Amino acid sequence: MCQLVNPMTDLDYGAFEAITFDCYGTLIDWETGLLAGLRAGLTGRAADAADEEILERYAAAEASLEQGPYLTYREILGRGLVAVAASFGAQATPAEIQEFGGSVADWPPFPDSAAALKRLKGRFRLGVLTNCDDDLFAASNRRLDVEFDWVVTAQQARGYKPRIANFELLFERVGLPRERILHVAQSLFHDHVPAKSLGLTTVWIDRRHDRAGSGATPPADATPDARFVDMASFAAAATA
Repeated sequence: MCQLVNPMTDLDYGAFEAITFDCYGTLIDWETGLLAGLRAGLTGRAADAADEEILERYAAAEASLEQGPYLTYREILGRGLVAVAASFGAQATPAEIQEFGGSVADWPPFPDSAAALKRLKGRFRLGVLTNCDDDLFAASNRRLDVEFDWVVTAQQARGYKPRIANFELLFERVGLPRERILHVAQSLFHDHVPAKSLGLTTVWIDRRHDRAGSGATPPADATPDARFVDMASFAAAATA
């Protein structure tokens, strides 16, 4: 279970020089993007399946793939679609696999992400630590309309969060003491568990606050230092 301090009063945001973000699920609405691609690739065989069931099956498939030998995120997505389709007794076509693998570029940002990042950029240096390929993240970054000071992708790290090595590469790039870095993310599994183990202060953007379950991320127990339900309220608190 998550145990949270009061997000409006208990963090001293002046103590931080840099804020680092997860991208997909935090800034980009990856569950909307995933569902659109997954349903297109299930060829009607899972028409009656609930969104949450599809997302949970994808979460398990993706986590398993990301723990193995390094694959590009395009490959992870394609193989994840194959696994989910197979679990419903369907078979994705090569065209569907290819299309889903590149679909990240079309995933929408959350409505508040760009404005919140712009507001935060006026006070902090910003970084991103993302489980994605360089070119796919670049397409998402154009939708976010912000210049990050540091970008660390899974392609650069040759592996995926929650792997500690990804965070260590981030630390190397940022070059600040950990107590000066605030890490902000939606996924407890991919971000908060490893970040807290490394001594980072973390903020949970609980995008799924109005839904049960963990959706497209495997369930995990973590203790973020603060919780907000969206980026807008976080940015307002951090720049007050």
